[in-house]
Amino acid sequence: MQKVIIDCDPGIDDSLALLYALKSPEIDVIAICVVCGNVPVGIGVRNVFHCLQQCNRLDIPVYLGASQPLVVDFVSAQDTHGLDGLGESNLAKEVIDLPVQPMSAATFYATTFSQPTDIAVIALGPLTNIALALTENPKVGLHMSRFVSMGGCYKSHGNCSPVAEYNYWCDPHAARQVYQTLQCPIEMIGLDVTRKIVFTPNLLSYCQYIHPQMGNYLAKLVQFYFDFHWQQEHLLGCVINDPLAVAYFIHPELCEGFTTYVDVETESISRGQTLVDRYHFWQKADNAKVLTEVHTDQFFIQFLSVLLDAPAQTIAEDLTLWKIG
Repeated sequence: MQKVIIDCDPGIDDSLALLYALKSPEIDVIAICVVCGNVPVGIGVRNVFHCLQQCNRLDIPVYLGASQPLVVDFVSAQDTHGLDGLGESNLAKEVIDLPVQPMSAATFYATTFSQPTDIAVIALGPLTNIALALTENPKVGLHMSRFVSMGGCYKSHGNCSPVAEYNYWCDPHAARQVYQTLQCPIEMIGLDVTRKIVFTPNLLSYCQYIHPQMGNYLAKLVQFYFDFHWQQEHLLGCVINDPLAVAYFIHPELCEGFTTYVDVETESISRGQTLVDRYHFWQKADNAKVLTEVHTDQFFIQFLSVLLDAPAQTIAEDLTLWKIG
């Protein structure tokens, strides 16, 4: 079972990813670090504890991370996720008030990866915590087994500017520092693949039939997200970016891509843009694997089977037979 630290900023899709990771038998979530992003870090911590409570995993330590980006001003995505980060659902209003760990997220990383480990990191939000950890211990990346980052885009358009994905736009200096200095290949789950993961009203109805309790919980969680995507893009449903990062970590065959050198722009109107040197113009050593294709049906089979506690074969047959999606 692969040991994993999840760095996140919950967020609706982060919360879905956390629930998926916590319920997945293939990985062992040993810690969760919270960073400012979709919501301020304090709200993110509360939402993490909500997810842990939902999965009866309050034993997992939670580390408080950065409350501000490295250089730029903090701009949350609460217009997308609601002021509470959970779609104005009030789902976290009865969360048990538990303390976070005394060590900061950055110091936790710097300490944990002071020597080689079999621990991996899945980063679902801005990369501020990782950048701060690299400042404390430049060898952090050398000592982790894998690093998966949900962020960036190659050929897809951005979701907070014409060219930038939110996580890297939120803290572009941190993203650039991580890409330039991590010394661990970065597996970039960008908008090219996550935009193909659309959780539709049909899929929600299916969840409510298969597992009414979880289905009704999901309905409360995603309605705000549904409304946002319709108002912004006239998309029927919502793009759930972060669960794909977890699914790909567990099942790498879900996505395909290529290795190359990637840099991140930090200034002006192209802030947060990922500069993907697909044809090796700069002749620099590869630092990332950029995912460009995803097997969408296979993702939903894996994701829903775990969330709904249902056999994958049953999910696969239903999705194929009834063309649910």
